[in-house]
Amino acid sequence: MSVHVTDIDLALRLADAAGAAIRPYFRREMGLEIKEDRSPVTLADREAESAMRRILDAERSGDGIHGEEYGVKDGVTGRQWVLDPIDGTRSFTVGRPIFGTLIALVENGWPVLGIIDQPIAGERWLGVAGRPTLFNGQPTRTRPFRDLDGATIATTSPHLFDDEDVPHFMALVAAVSGNSPRQGPVYGGDCYNYGLLASGHIDIVCESGLKLHDFAALVPVVEGAGGRMCDWNGDPLTADSAGHVLAIGDPARTDEVLEALRNVPHGHDHHDH
Repeated sequence: MSVHVTDIDLALRLADAAGAAIRPYFRREMGLEIKEDRSPVTLADREAESAMRRILDAERSGDGIHGEEYGVKDGVTGRQWVLDPIDGTRSFTVGRPIFGTLIALVENGWPVLGIIDQPIAGERWLGVAGRPTLFNGQPTRTRPFRDLDGATIATTSPHLFDDEDVPHFMALVAAVSGNSPRQGPVYGGDCYNYGLLASGHIDIVCESGLKLHDFAALVPVVEGAGGRMCDWNGDPLTADSAGHVLAIGDPARTDEVLEALRNVPHGHDHHDH
């Protein structure tokens, strides 16, 4: 099965519905709660996912749904819609318009369609397997970079990394910054960083601990723009991936990025992923 134009139209309508649910709560009373895993959730997260699920239940009742807030509904088609109504809830709760709604269509474990939607700025990336990524309807591309030294690297927060992953991330940061501590990473941004990478503004995004709803939509967006998405071993991201995520704007630099990640100074336990 391949992605049909009706799938794309449906995904765009899901993004519209989520944005309409989210906007009334932005920088207003949002019913903030803290979940058991200490992560924040708001009325906007829940209403946006509910709005998307209502459309899917009505129009694609046979497809599975995997949503951050309301869990998994099994399907019978081998297709699953993966929804993260607000990726970057922390940014949302402090009024920063760099969160996003993530919508993916996953077929037999492989992400084949992805949307990153920023409903406040009105920015939307659409990635479909085998097609060029679109930013607000126009093709968009990653940028090449010749050398790791001087490349721009982003991550949401090093506080989200497991302890054993931090030395690997810092080794990559050192390679990118030419060991100059002043040129650090871009912090914050969640899914927005991957959209910026797809449009040629950021070179590398490195994260760990991501769940399927955090990364599924990113894969078609980045790869359709000419970039590479993989785990920290260089393997493609699927529904079974462990959550170590790399986005590289210039695929020719992939081996150098992976080598830098592994190049941890002695004294740190080497951790295989």
